[in-house]
Amino acid sequence: MDEFLIDKAACHTERENISEHRQELPKVIDKIMASMSDENCFAHIGDEPIHFTTSVKEMIDKFREILFPGYFAREKVDTANILYNTGQAVSQLYDILSEQIIHVLRHDCLRYELQCAECEPRGNDVALEVIRAIPDLRRSLAEDVKGAYDGDPAAKSHDEVIFSYPGLYAITVYRIANLLHKLNIPQLPRIMSEYAHSLTGIDIHPGATIGNRFVIDHGTGVVVGETSVIGNNVRIYQNVTIGALSLPPNAGEKLRDAKRHPTIEDDVIIYSGATILGGDTIIGARSVVGGNVWLTNSIPPDTKVFMESPHLVYKNQDTKKESRHENPV
Repeated sequence: MDEFLIDKAACHTERENISEHRQELPKVIDKIMASMSDENCFAHIGDEPIHFTTSVKEMIDKFREILFPGYFAREKVDTANILYNTGQAVSQLYDILSEQIIHVLRHDCLRYELQCAECEPRGNDVALEVIRAIPDLRRSLAEDVKGAYDGDPAAKSHDEVIFSYPGLYAITVYRIANLLHKLNIPQLPRIMSEYAHSLTGIDIHPGATIGNRFVIDHGTGVVVGETSVIGNNVRIYQNVTIGALSLPPNAGEKLRDAKRHPTIEDDVIIYSGATILGGDTIIGARSVVGGNVWLTNSIPPDTKVFMESPHLVYKNQDTKKESRHENPV
């Protein structure tokens, strides 16, 4: 009985403590509300529509269902129902895509007081134009699949590449987002690429220009900047950065549309950990950039760039002796 009384008293004390803390919340809320009028902070309060993240995911999933028929459908697809399934998927994709485009167009129009862009008809037109491009997207992605399979002995089939390779997922989203980027649709392409980035660890800006048979092996930590130009049959490994040189804080507006990222020509291989920076940097065709190499200047075609062979130090705990060995490349 005494234990019950002690526990009951403790519970009563805890409830009082919670109540006291909650009584402080109105004061905190008042301070948060006051900060809403601070022009140095950001808030999105008004009638401007915003995108729906869940719809972006649904849209990407629907694209994949159409781009790779039968791979990502919720039911079996065969010759008896493929026309029906494709028709349903395309119709659903059009509705989601047009709504997303209209939302981002109307958002910018209202929020930044832009000249009327006739958001709804333009959104419908762009959605239809993107869907018309699906046959070309399928052919381009087929080359990416073949490139991954042909260059990776670990890949047992094209199906394995399509089902399980994060690099292909990131490239698929990039190719769709790049099409929207070229059609001058704001926000949505970047939202799509950042969604793929969050899943795969691969960050490809939708403004990058990337040729056929592009392969990202493993992929985690890969960065491809906005103005990068990548040729055909290029393969890169994990933790590769194709980026921009550091700029002074006030250079953003001045260089926003300038070429800030490298050009990688055809048939180049870039190994893990390599960093290639600068808008004037060109990696010549058929070159190989070794792991952990740092490049801010161009190299001619048919060039191999490697780090100098490191020296490894081995310590034997029993004898306390050290030996040094050159690590062969």
